Amino acid sequence: MQSMDTNKPASALAFLQSSSLPMLVQEEIERLIMTGELPVGSRINESELAQRFNTSRGPIREALRALEEAGLVRTEKNRGMFVREISFEEADEIYELREALEEIIGRRVARAITVDGIERLKAMIEAMREAAQAQELEQYAQLNLQFHDILLDTAGSTKLTETYQRLIKELSLFRLRALAGGGGLRVSADEHREIVDAIASRDPEYAGQALRRHVADSRARMHKALGRGEAAPAEVPGATTSSPTKEV
Repeated sequence: MQSMDTNKPASALAFLQSSSLPMLVQEEIERLIMTGELPVGSRINESELAQRFNTSRGPIREALRALEEAGLVRTEKNRGMFVREISFEEADEIYELREALEEIIGRRVARAITVDGIERLKAMIEAMREAAQAQELEQYAQLNLQFHDILLDTAGSTKLTETYQRLIKELSLFRLRALAGGGGLRVSADEHREIVDAIASRDPEYAGQALRRHVADSRARMHKALGRGEAAPAEVPGATTSSPTKEV
């Protein structure tokens, strides 16, 4: 009996390590995709990844299956797995859905935000402004994601978080290109400042409109970056500022 008790912690640790490994591998592969180290459309080599992470191909395959469910990779019959390419039409649909979700987030955040939370957002804005001035595109993109993650956490809805994060991961395959090619880096930091001001007013309708306008502007920049013409204007009741089709 003593032998069995002695072995239990080691067995539990081994199980924990084996069960968490695919998740850790998944997070790292996702990072490679989001940073462009695994480019959109590129074929994923399981053997190279297994060698890189010093593991067998089992955890790699399990991680890739999860990433396929998350919409970041795709399987092509007899050819293997590839980093997924999002079509313009699909990206446009995601932006349209995100406009509605961001308005909900803005309303919830305006009701729930604390003074400390507002100060944290202001600090993020300053970091984004510095990255924009330095033309640090990848750093700005990461700060942008973190800013919206803070809003999502403050909104406090599990279902909203799950839906939003899937859309954002897919849309991130477009985001760097839209920021670089559509002129968004020059104005995006100012848009985020407007969002923080709206949230700080604690007016749910005003905050929701500010976030919706921001996404509509981002959508217009994607259209501009890809040479697709103007995006449809956002339907924001009572909005009087910041047209989504303005030149930026």
